[in-house]
Amino acid sequence: MRLRLLRSHRPALTAAGALLGGLLVTVPITAVASASGTDWDACLEGTTDRQAVFERAAETSGVPAEVLLAVSYMESRWDAHGDAPSTSGGYGPMHLTDLPALAQETEAHPDPLGKGDGSDQERSALQREEAARLGEVETLRTANDITGIPVSALRADAVANICGGAAVLADYQEAAGGAETLADWSAAVGRYSGAADEATALKFARQVFATLSAGESRTTNDGHEVALAAKPVAASEEAVERLDLAEADTAEAAECPAVLGCESLPAPYAKTGSSIGAYGNHDLGNRPQEGSVDYIVIHDTETSYNGTVRLVQDPTYLGWHYTLRSVDGHVAHHIPGKNVGWHAGNWYVNSHSIGLEHEGYAANGAWYTEAMYQTSATLVGYLAEKYDVPLDRAHIIGHDQVQGVAPANVAGMHWDPGPYWDWNHYFELLDSPIKPDRRSRSAIWTVKPDFQTNTGNVMTGCTGTGVPCPSDRGTNFVNVYSAPSTDAPLLADTVVGGSARVSNWGPRLAAGQKVVVNDRTRDDWWGIWFGGKQGWIQNPDEVLLPSDGKVITPKPGVTAKIYGTAYPTKPSDYPAGVTPRTIAPLQYTIPAGQHYVVADETVPTDYYKANNFNCAAVNGVPDCIVISGDTTYYQIWFNHRIAYVMADDVVLADS
Repeated sequence: MRLRLLRSHRPALTAAGALLGGLLVTVPITAVASASGTDWDACLEGTTDRQAVFERAAETSGVPAEVLLAVSYMESRWDAHGDAPSTSGGYGPMHLTDLPALAQETEAHPDPLGKGDGSDQERSALQREEAARLGEVETLRTANDITGIPVSALRADAVANICGGAAVLADYQEAAGGAETLADWSAAVGRYSGAADEATALKFARQVFATLSAGESRTTNDGHEVALAAKPVAASEEAVERLDLAEADTAEAAECPAVLGCESLPAPYAKTGSSIGAYGNHDLGNRPQEGSVDYIVIHDTETSYNGTVRLVQDPTYLGWHYTLRSVDGHVAHHIPGKNVGWHAGNWYVNSHSIGLEHEGYAANGAWYTEAMYQTSATLVGYLAEKYDVPLDRAHIIGHDQVQGVAPANVAGMHWDPGPYWDWNHYFELLDSPIKPDRRSRSAIWTVKPDFQTNTGNVMTGCTGTGVPCPSDRGTNFVNVYSAPSTDAPLLADTVVGGSARVSNWGPRLAAGQKVVVNDRTRDDWWGIWFGGKQGWIQNPDEVLLPSDGKVITPKPGVTAKIYGTAYPTKPSDYPAGVTPRTIAPLQYTIPAGQHYVVADETVPTDYYKANNFNCAAVNGVPDCIVISGDTTYYQIWFNHRIAYVMADDVVLADS
């Protein structure tokens, strides 16, 4: 029997939510029953328990509860964010998108990617254009049309938002011809993603139905226990095909697993001036045959998806390999992995990495969606296997972990994806969870705060200078203090200090990072060496996990210096006509007696010379060449960032 779908057409409102000081005041939210008989008051009334609200919305709308729960999980992991919109202008557990919200959000963040290069006016225009484009998939206004629930309530009230999302899904499925089976709902799910192409809509539907098949449960950011029981069922490709969406430009050049349906949007390799060195926005290479890929760098965009892909197609800007869209996890591929992107702010890391830009804001990471997490993990798993990159936190790194190449660069390095990126969940999706790897007593410990409950870290500046950040958001780090007390100052980094600004990575140990413990108190304070200093962290809930590995300590009488690169050190390493790189130690050193965990003993010592367009040789000096040396470096866990030390300066030992 075909499921009956219910729809109303702009019912009159009997009451509305009221706005006072920008906040939704609790005024009874009601909607007159629709012409088709749907009483949306039945959805709005009753307990606000989120599980019960999903069940009530399903009963009112005719959308199967498991479909509603799975869609919401992919969009928000069932979280509510008040009236704070996502990067895509979406609200609430159902991520209902709203055009005016996106326009306001893009105006509030006029400097995409945080590059600070002064081209704000042009980029804001691009963002406004993106806002207009997204008006075609404005689900919040559609929900208002169908249910009569006030727009203000659909934005800020979780109950109204879920009811509105259910109404949109029901409407979409009715337009697709109804549903006889659970899999038929793939049509509504695919359309709900907002994707303009069939491949992305199908990918989103597959993610939703994979979630439905596996089941999920979690406590939301506002304390609701929500569970989705497993019900194995596959998404229907035929149902998504009925949407008659466009075919994506998934050219064979797209370096991507087929299941993701990546779009090919090549970054330009083009001249930007008359000189041989005036070109952009990346370099040619031949990795891994010449030079290795050792890192995958996780970035966030600090602007909309469309603004980001416009920038990467500008030869005068920077280049990265992939951009991921928040709302549905769509992937655009820009630069082949064999080529070197300009994305990390450190040429050594650039030459050994692939860069992924994720749509979002580091200071508001609550809107990193499950769809994007899952797609990113699938892509990273594919790339890690192809290029033999270890699936650990020493090689799958945030941009915030990249050191400056020289002392002058350290303070200005970026801090994305920020404290709200859930590394624990990300590595679970990579099937490489952060976990103990040693049972016996060890001096090495891995940091793993429970992201969901780790809400006690005080930060400022998320919404304005000095303004406290929300206290109910999970974070991915533990603070390092200068003494074993929360009343003590945060441990001041030598360069960036120890403030509580959201952007200050200095006193933070993030999930997956490793430390050597050198002291313990009776009240769960553990002493660690951190950034060349003695620091202290709290470990009341087994935040630290026992770990295996090796450590380094300075050789007697040697000052062990910290480096941001692993370049060849001898002039004889460089071919004739090539100026040897200046190897500048950073502002940090390792005092005698301190120990740090080794992240990689086999760091490649090389410099990729790429200075000329099309790798042209000049005066017989070749270009686009890997110059190797025999100086041995170790990558270590030093402070919040990865760092390199020369083997000649340290002693390597088992923990």
